[in-house]
Amino acid sequence: MEKAKNVELTTEIDRQLNFYQKEDQVLLAVDCIIFGFDKTNLKILLIKRNFEPEKGKWSLIGGFLKKNENLDQAATRVLNTLTGLSDIYMEQVYTYSKVDRDPGQRTISVAYFALIDVDSHQFDGIQIDSARWFDLDEAPNLIFDHEEMIRKAIARLQRRAMTMPIGFELLPEKFTMRQLQNLYESILDKKLDKRNFINKINSLDVLVKLDEKDMTVSRKGAYLYVFDKEKYEKKVAEDGFSFKL
Repeated sequence: MEKAKNVELTTEIDRQLNFYQKEDQVLLAVDCIIFGFDKTNLKILLIKRNFEPEKGKWSLIGGFLKKNENLDQAATRVLNTLTGLSDIYMEQVYTYSKVDRDPGQRTISVAYFALIDVDSHQFDGIQIDSARWFDLDEAPNLIFDHEEMIRKAIARLQRRAMTMPIGFELLPEKFTMRQLQNLYESILDKKLDKRNFINKINSLDVLVKLDEKDMTVSRKGAYLYVFDKEKYEKKVAEDGFSFKL
């Protein structure tokens, strides 16, 4: 039944597109900037292309929009098909339309960034042998305008991290205060005063301190915390609470 509906939808779209046959045909792509965190450093997932143009060079993970999907669906499909990842935070960043940005064919690309905790995702469904994590400051040169995409995504991530709790998407469910500070230092690319950071985080009152400790960090261990998403959303709904660091 669902398959029949998809065929019917595709046929209708084909019929509608016939109205514009005389117009220029342009490809529309999505490129995914996948940020990860390994409890110490902010990373980015890149692939080495196995096709032309620019075969053998490093790039972001991307693909083309299909005629029966919207941009968000395309980005989700590309990410899931190539990495096996799903149900993760994604956000549209910017559209790139420079005429000669892709030597293969005139292509407009819409960039998205995704946030994942590296240790919690084993990428069992990954279909790209050349995929590799790089620390942001050690990433290789990339094709086309992909480096510009990353710079803009980092700027967006920095702004979001200061006003929204999206940073917790990069952490495991349970984390230490030191790991949380490491994360924000990696995102903002600067050192933060430990006492001021802890006081600010505690004042937001959106973390739950557990009776458990991470005993791998020191002999005494470090207490583990979890982000109380329900409490955060309730605060926002009731009194316009703002997550501001």
